[in-house]
Amino acid sequence: MEDKLINGIQQIGVGVADAEKAFKWYGSVLGADVLVFDDKNEATHMAPYMGGKARKKRAIMGINMNGGSGYEIWQHTDHVSRPPIQDVHLGDLGITIAKVKSKNIKNSFELLQSKRVTIISEIVKDPSGASCFYIEDPYKNLIQIREYDSWFNAKNANIGGQYGAFLGVSDINESLKLYADILGYSKVIYDETGNFQDLKNLPNGEGKFRRILLTHENNRTGGFAKLFGRSEIELIQSLDRTPNKIFEDRYWGELGYIHLCFDIRNMNALVKECDEAGLPFKVLSNPDFDMGDANGHWGYLEDADGTLIEFVETHKVPLIKKIGWSIDLKNRNPLKPLPNWLMKAMSFNRVKF
Repeated sequence: MEDKLINGIQQIGVGVADAEKAFKWYGSVLGADVLVFDDKNEATHMAPYMGGKARKKRAIMGINMNGGSGYEIWQHTDHVSRPPIQDVHLGDLGITIAKVKSKNIKNSFELLQSKRVTIISEIVKDPSGASCFYIEDPYKNLIQIREYDSWFNAKNANIGGQYGAFLGVSDINESLKLYADILGYSKVIYDETGNFQDLKNLPNGEGKFRRILLTHENNRTGGFAKLFGRSEIELIQSLDRTPNKIFEDRYWGELGYIHLCFDIRNMNALVKECDEAGLPFKVLSNPDFDMGDANGHWGYLEDADGTLIEFVETHKVPLIKKIGWSIDLKNRNPLKPLPNWLMKAMSFNRVKF
């Protein structure tokens, strides 16, 4: 296969001060309790974004087996991570809100209320008419909980994994060259300009914005595509203020949302396409890079506003860590999804808190 293949959003990166504590929160509160990897190797490739040198780190990836994408919880271990220089406001340049799926919005609201989560809005309707509400994790990261209909295991589902994000951009039309043209989020769910009732409780939420919600025309294919499910990207452009760059004068991996990561096949084709589009990769690993118990080929590019977008071509991923059982994806048909029973075996890696 020579063309690039986007399988879906694999995970969102969350920079924290204590990875173990954060994994416990995301696992016990948002159900991302299946451990994919726990990596304590030194981060070397990202040195250009970390003051020009390799940094010690701990990275834990957890997923919610109801369906959706995971969280890569990332901690600098050789210095104290810094928060943004200025508080993050809606429309600031970077990843501002993670989108998390709900099977029943009222039940999800009540569940998170019972867990004493910081809820910052009542149940509201977004411009598409979907019900949602907003919460804050313990690290002041915003999360939208939104009713959604793409599930891997819907039987006992309430809250699922994340399925996308709000990204603050300076020019939506320019940003579409990456997100719509290259990554395939070409189907517009809404494209509206003005003031929005569903945002009013958020920092700068009463401002004037253009926001466009995008998804892909067809279902994604590939090994874990059924687990990841359908995904969406929401681009939001502030029209009445000059936005700040969230990671201005800070290291990658410090506090906040640090990247959005896509699971792909054929990295070389993607690198070539992005280079021809004027969006060159800034970081590229060797083809078989070990990530704790996982293995793959990965790289980063910057979108039009410098937000880091990661791509991972997964070669090996642990299914049942206790017995050392992993799945080799490198030589599988890249268009063929893994059997449901095989993916469900990952539940044996569930962590009890």
